[in-house]
Amino acid sequence: MAYYVPERDYDPEKLPLEQLTHIIFSFTHVIDGKMQFRDKENREKLAKLVAQRKKHPQLKVMIACGGWGADGFSDMAHTKANREKFVKSVVDFNTEFQLDGIDIDWEYPAIPAADTKARPEDKQNFTLLMKELRQGLNTLKRKQTLTFASAGWKRYYQNIELKEVMQYADFMNIMTYDQIGSTSPFTGHHTALGHIGEEDIQATPAWEYVLQRKEAMKKRGYTYNGSRSAEKITDYCIANGVKAEQIVIGAAFYGRAWKGVPPKNNGLYQPNSGSYIGWSAYRQIREEFEADEKYKRHFDSVAKAPYLYNATDSIFISYDDTVSVRLKTEYSLKKKLGGIMFWELGNDTKQENSLLKAIHDASLRN
Repeated sequence: MAYYVPERDYDPEKLPLEQLTHIIFSFTHVIDGKMQFRDKENREKLAKLVAQRKKHPQLKVMIACGGWGADGFSDMAHTKANREKFVKSVVDFNTEFQLDGIDIDWEYPAIPAADTKARPEDKQNFTLLMKELRQGLNTLKRKQTLTFASAGWKRYYQNIELKEVMQYADFMNIMTYDQIGSTSPFTGHHTALGHIGEEDIQATPAWEYVLQRKEAMKKRGYTYNGSRSAEKITDYCIANGVKAEQIVIGAAFYGRAWKGVPPKNNGLYQPNSGSYIGWSAYRQIREEFEADEKYKRHFDSVAKAPYLYNATDSIFISYDDTVSVRLKTEYSLKKKLGGIMFWELGNDTKQENSLLKAIHDASLRN
């Protein structure tokens, strides 16, 4: 399941659509209470993508609404009249483009991330929105898939009615990436698969920061839940009543980088002097960093995640590569999850042995 933002040289005929089951065109937004494109040019681009189903009949083409910093959800979901207006716009939109579904990317109900509007009632209103979307989509002749993007950390799930929402959603796409940000004072894995315990960090400089964060969160009434990973949040969701086959975990087709990182432990769980480049697409990592002999690849068998460290320039990069996305795919199959998704297809390399090919090949071997 691929999220996809049209590239500058957009040509859907050249996309590796034969390796996908779903592609989610990103993004529409909540504008004047309706689901709409900000850029009208995206209408033509979406239509061209939908036309590719003739060559790839297995492909489901969906639309994403929202994204990081996208506002308007809380007000839209707050009243029945507002929800009805939005749902009608979704039904009309999906009918016009003959789409196969929608992904709701509300980041996040009841949490004012990136200065978006949020209110406590979002918790219940999100359930009502998903219920009414399901009802509206069910009126269409073409079968519709309803998904939503969820966070890779526990606090998110305390602000939604998880069991109720999953009655209406086909899948929950867990964003198991950006699990540590570029502003973190210590390096770490931003898209780990494996469970990272406190014992794995205690002997590193990051441990003192963990203790400080624990205390700070305790004073604010929150519980520090430790390092984040795909395995950890998957287990949490299943323990809280979500069916395994409704869970889709995420892979990152991009990396996070820090500068000013000392060489101990090859840069892992070490202090830094800030973000190096914020994020970089995997194609850049493959062509620019993996190919540079100053960058040495390391693999953390606990986190089941790779990282690059450049001791000469003191740079640390956390990312997914072909090995880690294969492991995520194999984990999804072993746990009988709904699948694996990634952000986003345009970041992949155009060279052989791409991340998508690694995922696709792993899915065929099992």
